Parts: sequence; C-alpha cells; structure tokens
Amino acid sequence: MKKFFLLGTSLICVALIMAAEVPFQKAEIKSIMRKVADWQIANPHPAPEHEDLNWPQGALYVGMIDWAELAEKEDNDDSYYKWLTHIGRRNCWQPDKRFYHADDVAVSQSFLDLYRKYKNESMIIPTLARTEWIIDHPSNGSFKLVDGDLKTLERWTWCDALFMAPPVYAKLYMLTGDKKYIKFMNREYKATYDYLFDKEENLFYRDWRYFGKREANGKKVFWGRGNGWVLGGLVEILKELPKKDKNRKFYEELFVKLATRVGGLQHPDGFWHASLLDPASYPSPETSCTTFIVYAIAYGINEGLLDRETYLPVMIKGWKALISAVEPNGKLGYVQQIGADPKKVTRDMTEVYGVGAFLMAGNEIYKMAK
Repeated sequence: MKKFFLLGTSLICVALIMAAEVPFQKAEIKSIMRKVADWQIANPHPAPEHEDLNWPQGALYVGMIDWAELAEKEDNDDSYYKWLTHIGRRNCWQPDKRFYHADDVAVSQSFLDLYRKYKNESMIIPTLARTEWIIDHPSNGSFKLVDGDLKTLERWTWCDALFMAPPVYAKLYMLTGDKKYIKFMNREYKATYDYLFDKEENLFYRDWRYFGKREANGKKVFWGRGNGWVLGGLVEILKELPKKDKNRKFYEELFVKLATRVGGLQHPDGFWHASLLDPASYPSPETSCTTFIVYAIAYGINEGLLDRETYLPVMIKGWKALISAVEPNGKLGYVQQIGADPKKVTRDMTEVYGVGAFLMAGNEIYKMAK
C-alpha cells in the first residue's frame, strides 16, 4: 500500500510540475480569445479582398472554427458556429471564383469542418465539384509567378498557398477515403517544396522572385508570415492524417525541420518580425507571423514532435508577446497588411488572418494550460 501511495504521490507531483510550466490559466486564455473573436465579428474589415469567400476570410474562419468548438464545448455557446454557418449558407457553400487558385479554395477548410459536424451534404458538394475538376484537369502552369498572369497562379507557386489549399485535400481524403485527394496533394505540395524551399537555410522563399534578393544586412529574404503560412498549413495537414498513415512522414519531418529553424529566430521581445533574417530592418513586432509560429510550436509540443523543455519557453514568450498586442477592446495589432514580403508594421494595423491565427494558437495553448 505504501508503494502505491508513493507512486501516486510521485505522479501527482510530476503532473503539478508540468502544469506549472505553463503560466496561463484556461480561463484567461478563453477570455482573451473571446474578446479577440468578438471584436473581429463586430468590426468586419472594410478593405477590398474581404468578401465572404476571399482568402483572408478563409484564414479567419479556420481560427473561428477552433474557437467555435471550444466555446460550445466549454460554455455551451453555439453562437460562433451559427455565425460561420450563416456565412456558408448565404454563399451556397461555394469556394471563391478562380477555379485553380489556391486562395479561392481556402474557405472550404471551414466548410468541410462544418460538414463534419452537421453532416449536411450541401456543405461539401461544391468543394467536391471544384477539387474533382482540378484533379481531373491538372494545371501545367509555370512556377515562375508573374503578377497578373493567372496561369502562373494555377499551381501552388507561392508559399502562402501551402496554407490555403493542401488542408482541403487532406480533409477530403479523410472524409471520403478516396486516395486521389492525397495523391494530388502530395504531388503538388512536393513540387512547391522542391522549388521554394531553401535547403541551406531550411526556410521557404515566398516565390521565385526572391531567389536572388538580399536584405539590407546581406541575408536572403525570408518573409516571416510566408513561413508562418507554411507552418500553419502543415499543422492543419498533420491534424488530419492519422499517425500511421504512410503519407504523414514527409509532412511531419518538414514540420519539425521548419519549426526548429523558425523557433530559433524568435526575437528577444517574444515576437517574430516581418523579415526572419534581418529583423533590425523591420524592428516592429509582427503578429501575423508570430501567431502562426506560436500555433505551430504549441501543436508540436502537444503532439510530442518538438522537445517540450526546449520549446515551451519559446511558446510562452511568444504567447505573452501576442497578448501584449491585443487592445483592451479586443483588437489585435501589429498585423502586417496584405503583401508578399517584409514590410513596416505599426500597432494600429490589424487583419483578419492575424485574428484567425491568434485563435488557432490560443486553442492549442488552451490544451496545455491549467
């Protein structure tokens, strides 16, 4: 009996020590997530590219789905699910207009998650039609992206695309069991990886136009949010693929490699900045890259893909930094505006994709909090 008592006491002590490592309470995480989500819903972005089906909204909805699930489970509050469902219904659950463009299928991620919850076929049919057509008519477009040339945007020729489209195919693979979705995703993803991933720096170029460019300090140009997009997309893929799925190995190894590299580039203030290798030229915090990176690191810790002792301090410092960027009314600041490379950021700047990633990160940290 004494032996079992000592064993039980030891396990309790270990659990308390592990919990103490995360200095956040579930209640406070949930409170700030609600505040940020409510501010965004009450203050829809007025600028172009923010109609219901546009890609910034698609990224927001991914985070809102995570928050809706948490709010319903913990507080019996289904209002966020209702908000998301209303958006889908008024758009007949259609993806956006451009058939091949990765951005225009980003909204399907949340539509498929809602289908998984409600089993309403109208939520999935338009996405099935779009993706099946693309698989049956694969593009042979160039990877040399040219602004205004839609042919060069038909494949995943910019790193942001790896968040927008691949998780849709991973979800369809799991929902339907049809291997054509995972085969297409694997082929296109690896083509982008081969083209845009710098194997010396273990970072992604935004697109081919940055191959020869240099920052003011002589370093290569690696955009903070661009690599955040990739990490966020990898998390969404890994959430779908079962542990024993043969397709998982490539994405898991890439996730660890990229998260390890980016994790080591955190600034002393807890943020990551617009330029990963030249933060001095962009000294302001940048929350859209920080949110995605914190999300990925929290996921990696929770799934045992990243060493807890090494990366928990990185995650804690990052989440504290993000909280400091939230105004009392819930507005998330320091979000770099729509773009393709590092730019100056100010505290008054916000964007819906930053909010989406904030909610993703908060949801993952909530799992390990006290």
